[in-house]
Amino acid sequence: MKENGRDIVLLAHGDGGALTHELVNNLFLRHFESNILKTLTDAAVFSVNEGRMAITTDSFVVDPPFFPGGDVGKLAVCGTVNDLAVSGARPVYLTASFILEEGLPLADLESIVQSMAGACGVAGVEIVTGDTKVVEKGHLDKIFINTTGVGYIFPGVDLGYHRIKPGDKVLVNGSLGQHGIAVLCKRYGFDFAGQVMSDCAPLNGIISLLLKEIRGIKIMRDLTRGGLATTTKEIASACGLDIWLDENCIPVDAGVKGAAEMLGLDPLYLANEGKFMVIVSPEEAEKAVAVMQGHELGRDARIIGEVKPGKGNVYLSTSLGGTKLLDLMAGSPLPRIC
Repeated sequence: MKENGRDIVLLAHGDGGALTHELVNNLFLRHFESNILKTLTDAAVFSVNEGRMAITTDSFVVDPPFFPGGDVGKLAVCGTVNDLAVSGARPVYLTASFILEEGLPLADLESIVQSMAGACGVAGVEIVTGDTKVVEKGHLDKIFINTTGVGYIFPGVDLGYHRIKPGDKVLVNGSLGQHGIAVLCKRYGFDFAGQVMSDCAPLNGIISLLLKEIRGIKIMRDLTRGGLATTTKEIASACGLDIWLDENCIPVDAGVKGAAEMLGLDPLYLANEGKFMVIVSPEEAEKAVAVMQGHELGRDARIIGEVKPGKGNVYLSTSLGGTKLLDLMAGSPLPRIC
């Protein structure tokens, strides 16, 4: 069916009949190249090696589904890959389930699927199974995607709150807040942020290099909803130690800083989709920075703080010479960010 001259998603695309088969075979299978997926059985069957595995699942409801630097499809792949990577795993397989609103242009759906396929290629993962449902127009906002990821834990890797000790250093791989500002400006039509692009990217490449070269990594977390501040507070609370961050060392691009100041937002609480923090032993902190800076996603990596004895608080040494207590984000400044 066409609406305003465009091919669109129909309820029949989700009823399991001819149009469902047409959508799966002519759109999804054309972009998701996987021998496992092509069997179209009720479950993906694959062999596993001995050792530990990791599994994660996430749903992506970002508004709008297209934004500078990416879209909901790229976000779905990168978000799931990154959750596995910061857990010390090598991502291998993904599932992809789509909930579509009747009337969604098929050209938009194909663009999103192409973006997912491209992100899978960069990350070196396969989509091996999935599902599609369609709901009536007005019962959903365009498209929601759920992805589940499976990966192998790298041998010898032991990450967790239990390993964090006073003196450990806190690192990030680059400038903060880009995803949050990019989505916000697209959603509300702001143009004062110039060319701020989402940092949406698969992090498994840079993280695998770190795990190979640095033995003293204690924990890693990707800095999505709640940003650096919330993630750091979660870690401090879990390990019962204080973490001190230095505002002068935290990288924030000029475009993000300017937009955040105008909107009354704190870049430390803005979402990121291509940034992660690492807590590493002090002896290997400088080497870890050098390894990160050798990868395109870590050019602006740096040490931004230190773990100290305490009771689970996070302190920010400000550029004005003061000290600010950072807590969990209270309410979202921008809902449906991922």
